Amino acid sequence: MRGLRVVGAALVSVVVLCACGAGGGSGEASASPTASATPSASAPPSPSPSPSPAESLVRMTRTGGFAGRTSSVLVKGDGSWTRLDGDAKPTGSGKLTPEELERLRSALAAADFAHLPRVSKSGTPVYDGFEYTIVHGGFEVVTADGSVPPSLQDVLSALPPSEG
Repeated sequence: MRGLRVVGAALVSVVVLCACGAGGGSGEASASPTASATPSASAPPSPSPSPSPAESLVRMTRTGGFAGRTSSVLVKGDGSWTRLDGDAKPTGSGKLTPEELERLRSALAAADFAHLPRVSKSGTPVYDGFEYTIVHGGFEVVTADGSVPPSLQDVLSALPPSEG
């Protein structure tokens, strides 16, 4: 059953990523993360890229829970956000205040996605808990309740609610 949830979450992530990327982009976004995914040991970590107002700043997909639900939140560079259900249909939208957007940007920068483990599930499993897939700056990380690193907890708390 859990395998089906993971496959479902992956499919939703692909659909959301395709929808976010469909806008006539030049492909530069996919070329940049590959180059920065392997920074040299002597180079300081580069700051998170600042997307244009229309581009995606962060996407979080939450799956699981007692009911096995899937939902996503996509936040754009201007602070506008859209909530999606498991079928990638919009279920809500809004806009972060400038203070909320700054808090989210600060949490994303502090999380240092380039150096986070791609999968962080080493903690105590939480039965009927949630799994989170977070995409930012060309990096995707997966974690779950009971294993969420502190820097990602700050990101999760700064995001709009995934259900409304």
